[in-house]
Amino acid sequence: MLQVWRGSDRYRGGDEDAGIDTRHAFSFSGFYDPDNVGFGQLVACNEERLAPGAGFPEHPHRDVEIVTWVVEGELEHIDSTGRTSRVSAGDVQRMGAGRGVRHVERNAGTGPLCFVQMWLVPGFLGTASGAGGGGAGSAGSGQRGSGDRGYPPGGEAGHERGHEPEYEVVHGIADGTPFAVPRTEAVMHVRRLGEGERTAVPDAAWVYVHVVRGTAEIGPAPGERLAAGDAARITDARDLEARGAGGPVELLMWEMHAEPEYGG
Repeated sequence: MLQVWRGSDRYRGGDEDAGIDTRHAFSFSGFYDPDNVGFGQLVACNEERLAPGAGFPEHPHRDVEIVTWVVEGELEHIDSTGRTSRVSAGDVQRMGAGRGVRHVERNAGTGPLCFVQMWLVPGFLGTASGAGGGGAGSAGSGQRGSGDRGYPPGGEAGHERGHEPEYEVVHGIADGTPFAVPRTEAVMHVRRLGEGERTAVPDAAWVYVHVVRGTAEIGPAPGERLAAGDAARITDARDLEARGAGGPVELLMWEMHAEPEYGG
């Protein structure tokens, strides 16, 4: 089954006065929809736009894998392990929060910064806390890092067997290169299409397709038409394709074979 979620229907967060504009695809911080807390192992897909110098002050994460795709500009990352990096357009950044990590994210450039940040829950997270958890945590106001923010659904407790925090950046990832996320059954595929070009949609129990730029069609012709900011959520995807239908197209396609598991 294929469902289209329009970018115009995303929950708007961020802080206009601080130069932060955020669009959430799933429940996040102060916004909670019990019917929209995640898809497969994906619990957040946030479109972030930061003015020069704007950013998120130090805030915590634990038991979550965070993958960031920079669309435009330069993202500066500083974390509690001592790592500092700058991530540019076309780069993929992954942070495995593990037992716990704090970090700062900000626009290090002189122009606007745009990135898509996606959170995935590892395979096992201990005891679920139920609806009271309020979905994936982090402040919709743009002020991340107080209370229980920064934790995925399932509660703060997580599991005590968490790994040490991990961090990596793949610079200039090539089109079609699969990016597998540790401790999940999830792989991200980057696809860039010209007008009329086609690409296969992965066969998987859950496939999430986010349109970064351009217009694409997905499914049997003429297919569902998606513009920048739109997403397709596909369950039991088999023998589907995506086509470029307007301008240079950039797609982030998540191939997922599991949902989060919580202990009893």
